Amino acid sequence: MSTQHKPKKMPRNRHPDLPSLTTDKVQKSGKRVHVGRTLRLALLCLCCGCTPLGEYISNGFEVGPDYKRPPAPVATHWIDAHDERVSSDATDDSAWWTVFNDPVLNGLIQTAYEQNLTVREAGFRVLRSRARLGIAIGEFFPQTQVMEGSYQREGVSLGVANRFATPERWFSQWNYGFGLAWELDFWGRFRRAIEASESVLDASVEHYDAAIVTLVGDVATSYVQIRTIQEQIALAEQSLKLQKQSLEIATAKYEGGETTEVDVYQGQSDVSSTEALIEQLQIDLRQATNQLCILMGMPPTDLSEMLGEGPIPTAPEQVVVGIPADLIHRRPDVRRAERLTAAQSEEIGIAETDFYPQISLNGTLGWSAEHVGDALDREAFLGSIGPSFQWAILNYGRIANNVRVQDARFQELIANYQNTVLNAGVEVENGLVSFLRSKNQAEDAARAVRAETAAFHEAFAQYKGGLTDYNRVVVIQERLVTRQQSLADAQGAIAQGLIQVYRSLGGGWQIRLQSEAEFMMPIETAVPAVPPAPAPVDDDVTGDELPSLEEPGLVVIPQSE
Repeated sequence: MSTQHKPKKMPRNRHPDLPSLTTDKVQKSGKRVHVGRTLRLALLCLCCGCTPLGEYISNGFEVGPDYKRPPAPVATHWIDAHDERVSSDATDDSAWWTVFNDPVLNGLIQTAYEQNLTVREAGFRVLRSRARLGIAIGEFFPQTQVMEGSYQREGVSLGVANRFATPERWFSQWNYGFGLAWELDFWGRFRRAIEASESVLDASVEHYDAAIVTLVGDVATSYVQIRTIQEQIALAEQSLKLQKQSLEIATAKYEGGETTEVDVYQGQSDVSSTEALIEQLQIDLRQATNQLCILMGMPPTDLSEMLGEGPIPTAPEQVVVGIPADLIHRRPDVRRAERLTAAQSEEIGIAETDFYPQISLNGTLGWSAEHVGDALDREAFLGSIGPSFQWAILNYGRIANNVRVQDARFQELIANYQNTVLNAGVEVENGLVSFLRSKNQAEDAARAVRAETAAFHEAFAQYKGGLTDYNRVVVIQERLVTRQQSLADAQGAIAQGLIQVYRSLGGGWQIRLQSEAEFMMPIETAVPAVPPAPAPVDDDVTGDELPSLEEPGLVVIPQSE
């Protein structure tokens, strides 16, 4: 059998390198049999199906709709774009956490990227999607290619043997050969399946990148939370020291008969209250460090030596956010939602192929002989080749309803994509307002702390001089503790707001491009990966975008655009 291929120019995302589906002639037993009737049957099928002939040709000889990126609702500008602390210039947020100039934070993020199990789980999903792409590519080629063999010893009755005038009642038969069955892709079922698998692979890569974005944001958030709690503990301990000094003076005055025992009780109450606050802050600190351990892929460990003591990370005065329209290209979760939508669009075309007959080419090549030594003789050779088709004429609406199911799922994913874009914009806006308002709040809280500190020192001096009662000192002390805790919260909220902005912008996944093994994440696999059959690549796709497992145990991740 010989087949001549005529490569055709395919539109974007089609595969011109696949074998041509418009085979001119098929040679059988030395004679040429024209397949014009088969092609005329195909044209008749197009008239009976749901895809017009012109659309079938323009789609690259595939039935069903061609995918177009759905529109996404994005704002023209940020709500706080007028604020001088917000810049709409283009930004490089690939390593946004470095704006804090904190080497401890930088090290934590690198360690978390290398060890986090959620990211590793996402890497396995990339491996799984890539393997499924290999399956889809393999389905385009002959689906059945088998080698068969059998031996049979058969006996017949004596009457039958006499009837054929043979003294032999027992016969042996040796059979072996090859069989082939190839469903030709007249309607694009297998090519669309390849394109759907490619889109799913892209989506899994975007899921991997989204996991990195989330991880980086979570590590930075936990780190700022730890530093904020450490600052609150330090402030509470300072207040506790002052409260103990006040209690000592109140006790001395009581023992000297200058005041009542009520002042002592009030002082003891303040001291105990602050000590209880410190204990609660220690609980919060331990829980925050435990969460950081999980993010770094390790069991709960005492990180006090590694983290040490440090201030709350200081955010820059200005944040660069670009424009809202950039979110569609910058956020991995948005790109993932769009790629899943593209994959589902191909499922509609796959479902529509059931309206048309399945046209196959079947063939066998083998030998059959009574004795195994005669099996390769010319007289023992046998074979067959020929086309066949199968057409589900009466399906009682099953095919049409399946198309409706796939289309409904497609519309559902469009809505999900658009909703993802909307949520992305909201998250950026929420981060911006948190960043900006927390700055204002921190300035107000700092003024309140300064005023309350001055009031405390004045009231304490007056109390020591007998010019005021102890109750006034107690009230000011309580307010000072509250103001100091609020100031630490506000300072931490500034950093948290900046983290929220950059996380919502989708930055941070580029860290994988800076690793020693670019696009790769080392993992352990139970079964060595096997490269799939070569996939067709159109002019708009580079080799780097198609994954390849050249080394067992490495997940190769295509670079996101």
